[in-house]
Amino acid sequence: MPWKTNSIESVRLEFVRFAQQEDSNLQQLCKRYGIAPKTAYKWIGRYEAKGPQGLPNRARRPHHSPNKTPNRLERAVLEVRRRHEAWGGRKIHQVLVRKQYGGVPAPSTITDILRRHGWLDPQESQKHRAWKRFEREVPNRLWQMDFKGHFALANGQRCHPLTVVDDHSRFAVGLQACGNEQEETVQAQLTRIFRHYGLPEAMVMDNGSPWGYGRDQEAFTELGVWLIRLGVRVLPSGPGHPQTHGKNERFNRTLKVELLPGRLFRDLEHCQGCFDQWRHGYNLERPHEALGMKTPAECYQPSDRSFPESLGAIEYGPGDIVRKVQWKGEIHYRNRTFLIGRAFHGYPVALRPTRKDGIYDVYFCQQKITQINLNNP
Repeated sequence: MPWKTNSIESVRLEFVRFAQQEDSNLQQLCKRYGIAPKTAYKWIGRYEAKGPQGLPNRARRPHHSPNKTPNRLERAVLEVRRRHEAWGGRKIHQVLVRKQYGGVPAPSTITDILRRHGWLDPQESQKHRAWKRFEREVPNRLWQMDFKGHFALANGQRCHPLTVVDDHSRFAVGLQACGNEQEETVQAQLTRIFRHYGLPEAMVMDNGSPWGYGRDQEAFTELGVWLIRLGVRVLPSGPGHPQTHGKNERFNRTLKVELLPGRLFRDLEHCQGCFDQWRHGYNLERPHEALGMKTPAECYQPSDRSFPESLGAIEYGPGDIVRKVQWKGEIHYRNRTFLIGRAFHGYPVALRPTRKDGIYDVYFCQQKITQINLNNP
């Protein structure tokens, strides 16, 4: 059987000493030590040339490696990783290319560099697998809005991060440090965003407060009514289908991983300053795999629909049946009462007949908000 030992050098030295004896049987020695004659002559030659120092295993790496990543590039890789601890080889590669570093290594080589320095967690890497994505064809066709889970601040307050992401480009048009999740707060923050980036065609939110009650007859809040009056379609996500605003969910996870861990912000102002700095890097520096390694800013452009500082009167067509929503959210038509929604109290809505007899679509401004059926008792 082949020999087993914890010291390869000592075994090789022993073999060579036996082999150099005058009456040694080299063939038998090779059999007992489990090596080939070629290996035996190699060990003997190394010993005769360098003594015991020639017996340890030699490094297989060549003395000169023309393909080795230069130290300056390896330092650049580690510097980018140090500033962005959640980034992998592809993102770092793209950043170095943009900074016009000469001879930037391939993403796989950068990954090897990170692994060699112990900066990759194999279990964490398994979590980041691509799935099939769907997005609007152009920017501002749809924005996704959500509140990231709130957290405590050093002054005793809680921060409620409001996140707003463009569906097409993943561009974060808003990352606001809010003190609560009330409608007035959200409307004030959206007003700032709309003034800066313009209006989207539609926005999607979940069914929770402050943008939805989660009940069929109360699907809209005053915030939704305000958005519709601005000409923005409000698209509540389907119950149990968070993937309808998956870009926003993904943005929230990235925010949680890259900025929030281990941080204690003094107050909302301090938090907003950190949010602004991180959002700048996310939009303008961070390559996105779903965008072909482009940054969100390269795929986004502001909307050409400017924010109106005042809202005009609500008007409908001459063929529309117009009814005013009463204080409980109901309208009256043909001696019947139909619940439309309390958020529309005081506003006119339009009834438009469908192809089915007795069934009418109900519109508020440009958006269909519900349907009524005269055939039901």
